[in-house]
Amino acid sequence: MMDERTNDTVAAPSPIRLHKQLDAVWGTPGGWGRLAAVNHTIVGRRFIATAFVFFGIGGILAMLIRAQLATPRSAFLGPEIYNQIFTMHGTVMMFLFAIPMFEGFAMYLLPKLLGARDMAFPRLSAYGYWCYLFGGSMLLIAMAVGLAPNGGWFMYTPLSSKAYTPGINSDIWLIGITFVEISALSAAVEIIATILKTRAPGMSLDKMPLLAWYLLVTAFMMLFGFPPLILGSILLEVERAFDLPLFDPTRGGDALLWQHLFWLFGHPEVYIIFLPAAGMVSTILPVLARREIVGYSAIVISVVALAFLSFGLWVHHMFTVGIPHLALAFFSSASTAVAVPTAVQIFAWIGTLAAGRPQLKLPMLYLLGFFSVFVIGGLTGVMLAIVPFNWQVHDTHFVVAHLHYVLVGGFVFPMLAAAYYWLPHFTGRVPRHSLGVPAFWLIIIGFNVTFLVMHLTGLLGMPRRIHGYGAETGWEWPNLVSSVGSFVMAIGFALFTVDVLLHWLHGKRSARNPWRAGTLEWAIAVPPTNYAFASLPDVATRAPLQERPDLGNHLARGGGYLGFVRNGWLETLGVDVMSGRVEQIVRLPNQTMLPLFTALVTGVFFVAVLFKLYVVALLALPAIVAMLLAWTPVSGERRDRGALPIGNGAEAVLHSEARSPPSLWAMGLTLAADATAFASLAFGILFLWVVAPNWPPPSMIGWAPWGVALSAGGLVTGFIAGRIATLRGVVRSGRLREAALVIALLGQIVALFGIADVILAVPPPTQHAYAAATTIILIYAGLHAALAAVFAGFGIWRSRAGYVSQTRTVDLRIGALWSDFTAAIGIATLLIVYGLPLVMG
Repeated sequence: MMDERTNDTVAAPSPIRLHKQLDAVWGTPGGWGRLAAVNHTIVGRRFIATAFVFFGIGGILAMLIRAQLATPRSAFLGPEIYNQIFTMHGTVMMFLFAIPMFEGFAMYLLPKLLGARDMAFPRLSAYGYWCYLFGGSMLLIAMAVGLAPNGGWFMYTPLSSKAYTPGINSDIWLIGITFVEISALSAAVEIIATILKTRAPGMSLDKMPLLAWYLLVTAFMMLFGFPPLILGSILLEVERAFDLPLFDPTRGGDALLWQHLFWLFGHPEVYIIFLPAAGMVSTILPVLARREIVGYSAIVISVVALAFLSFGLWVHHMFTVGIPHLALAFFSSASTAVAVPTAVQIFAWIGTLAAGRPQLKLPMLYLLGFFSVFVIGGLTGVMLAIVPFNWQVHDTHFVVAHLHYVLVGGFVFPMLAAAYYWLPHFTGRVPRHSLGVPAFWLIIIGFNVTFLVMHLTGLLGMPRRIHGYGAETGWEWPNLVSSVGSFVMAIGFALFTVDVLLHWLHGKRSARNPWRAGTLEWAIAVPPTNYAFASLPDVATRAPLQERPDLGNHLARGGGYLGFVRNGWLETLGVDVMSGRVEQIVRLPNQTMLPLFTALVTGVFFVAVLFKLYVVALLALPAIVAMLLAWTPVSGERRDRGALPIGNGAEAVLHSEARSPPSLWAMGLTLAADATAFASLAFGILFLWVVAPNWPPPSMIGWAPWGVALSAGGLVTGFIAGRIATLRGVVRSGRLREAALVIALLGQIVALFGIADVILAVPPPTQHAYAAATTIILIYAGLHAALAAVFAGFGIWRSRAGYVSQTRTVDLRIGALWSDFTAAIGIATLLIVYGLPLVMG
């Protein structure tokens, strides 16, 4: 066997040889082999390109809407087609364009910004992309055959319930969006783990680029914002498919429960879209203003505050549904207060411009457009936060205008600025401005003509979502003006597309750092290589390239860390979260088809559910678990290797021997999202308990003492045995640790039998919402016990296969984390099922 220490000393003698060695390891084959790519640069580009295609489709749908509304009593689109189009416009723009575009930019840029070679979990990036592509394609195919969802992108119940939407249109939305959101959750976990654990040595949190801070906060918001939506979609689909009456008031449900779950996600969603764009503003603006940004710390604090406040505002979408006055006052105040952290950022940007020497280049032009549009959207947002005004304009075109000023102003304009700013990085060519400037003016003029007038249309009383109106309403000329403006804007976007294509095909070659920026993504060759950095930098400031303009050449010569290839491994460095001190070498997986195949099997599950082929769906679930387990053999080591050289006289252990590897963080983050979904389910039960009359009927509460005893005993046994398996003295003995894991496995099996017994004691779930909710939360706990059993079995296999030693315990610790969580939610479930009736009387 080759000794990695010896191999390490054979450093590349020249930058060219180093490049060839790295490219041989990190490169992706062409042809069909390209489908196996997991590299962040390739996956990030795929996300961006696919999101841009969806943006174009969403834009065409918007033109159809405006064509329909341009004249009164228009026969251009019938009501059924119009409902599908406006639903798909919102769905495409919110779920298939904005979020995936953010994910793509994050995956492409983050490792380069942080001085790393790739994301922490490259295969997860690829899996997320395929889920996004397949789920989005499912929605588009449905639209092509006339079966697109038609209940609005918010899918309010009871309109979207089976009684009022009997076809599969709503099922397609619920299943397709849940499929797509797998990519959002996986991206959130990956982005957080990457930012916290795989930065360049020396890059402490206070030296991170501002964009990384924005992406970190956004990823946390996605982690806690998406689970309520996914849970709500599953509950509504369960109601539609199996007649479980969670949203049916006649059987103990409540239609408003859907609104609460939807807007628990839906309001943070606005800031999930805005914050990455604001991060791009904070990155581009100081470069073009030629000075450091004003108020770095204040901006970071305001971004965190904005994220925190955004989770307390969901009710301001529900001011007209009958909220108590005290709650109205609270949520109105909170909605107004969110303007404060937003204003901190805007004043910091204005201060930077005032103190600098701004250059009016094309990205700056779009930034100025962003300022004007977004500030108007913010002001109308404050107006809508005032309850009496909100009651007057609720569900009118005023709200549509506000929404577009915030989202287009807060996301699209910064994204266009970012496109021109980072285009040299993607293509290695200098942007052309010949078409970019007229494209900007067409977009901003067309946008304001479309949506500024729409405020007036809303004040005149025109409701949103209607497909036609009469000539006597007085809404003719504002709608005609809005439609003309929308087509002007569309021409501007078409010109932007042509400009980018011309730049790609005919632009001049770009230098490495054409904007003279200070962040690390400009320290590498453009377009970037698959390995990004030939060697990794040591960071001492927030703008390393301003301190050392020759840093790029230094790294290309192998002067940084890991400036060599060891045993054909793909390596980057892992650091301490706070200080950026080197902790470990993170070995990354090479290209593989496994993410694609796993996404295909996942797609089989969702399609089978859509067409009610539940046997196929049940078979697909263990197949997905098996595919995910197939990822694991290359993620561990079969022997201890100790500290290995990383260059510049330093050493570090492999991540498999580190105390805090990224995989452990990923499990912790996954459990945080899982806990949010469970808390949302518990919230739903409490909500129904409080608002629904006679909830639950006493006859519905079925006691199962043996089931409770078996469940609790099995869960506690699994938890204790899982923890014992990680103890140093137990790990040292193979027999003891395997015995502990076997006991943990048996404990989870006993818990499963106990939970099944409790479920059998519950009345049929179609009778009442209480029985339905109780059955669902018990199944939720049972699924976790089943997966805890899989983790225990996985630990036994890893132990016997040689992946576990006294220093390599990460597999056991991950399994123990899952069994801890399973015990916690299992006990909480039993308390909700049997403790709550006692407390509530």
